Amino acid sequence: MIELVNVTKNYGTKQALKELNLTIKQGEIFGFLGHNGAGKSTTIKSLVSIIQPSSGSITVDGLLLAEHREAIKKKIAYVPDTPDIFLQLTAGEYWDLIGAAYELDSSKQQQRLNELIALFDMASHQEETLASFSHGMRQKTIIIGALLPDPDIWILDEPLQGLDPQAAFDLKEMMKAHAAKGKTVIFSTHALDTAEQLCDELAILKKGELIYNGSVANLLEESPNESLEAIYLKMVGRQSDAQVDSDSAGEMYE
Repeated sequence: MIELVNVTKNYGTKQALKELNLTIKQGEIFGFLGHNGAGKSTTIKSLVSIIQPSSGSITVDGLLLAEHREAIKKKIAYVPDTPDIFLQLTAGEYWDLIGAAYELDSSKQQQRLNELIALFDMASHQEETLASFSHGMRQKTIIIGALLPDPDIWILDEPLQGLDPQAAFDLKEMMKAHAAKGKTVIFSTHALDTAEQLCDELAILKKGELIYNGSVANLLEESPNESLEAIYLKMVGRQSDAQVDSDSAGEMYE
């Protein structure tokens, strides 16, 4: 179980998160929704220790993240919101780097890797650099690396962006299977149909504040004659041009 208590993140005068309180249970797919600048990526980057909250606490399986970062990192698979990392490495070198970081057994690593590269059709691209790949190919490479150690918690920031339909379908099936084993999947998305299809529970953020936390079913029950899209847009509201410009200038807060 993951608990966020009064998590706040400030960047100078910009408040990216404001006293966020959430409980994410094992065995569920938990989704984050929100416009650009809502705080989704800030929350995810806090969970994976890329950034540290200005205040508040995060607990994972009873361990305080601020005190047990290394142990908690080994419990987490992470896909960032952009796959443009380690571009000088070949795909195979990147996967070896991940295996070494997680101290994976070489035989188990190779077996798992063979399954993943076959699933995502990457077998013929292992010796090519990430710099030579399209966005979608880089995304597949990063996803394979994240899922290679198969830890209990998957944290995926816009994981379906850039994937072809087959790869997106396969990843969604893997997410469902992982949760069905009693483990945890956390992901962010802008696709409401994906959230409706996958999420057991979701959080909707607006300008760093939590405005909804619950199931998709309960959200739809509250407004039975409206689509999820209509409900969502009513909740988050239309951003002004000034707000859009501000968010575009500070996408790091997403």
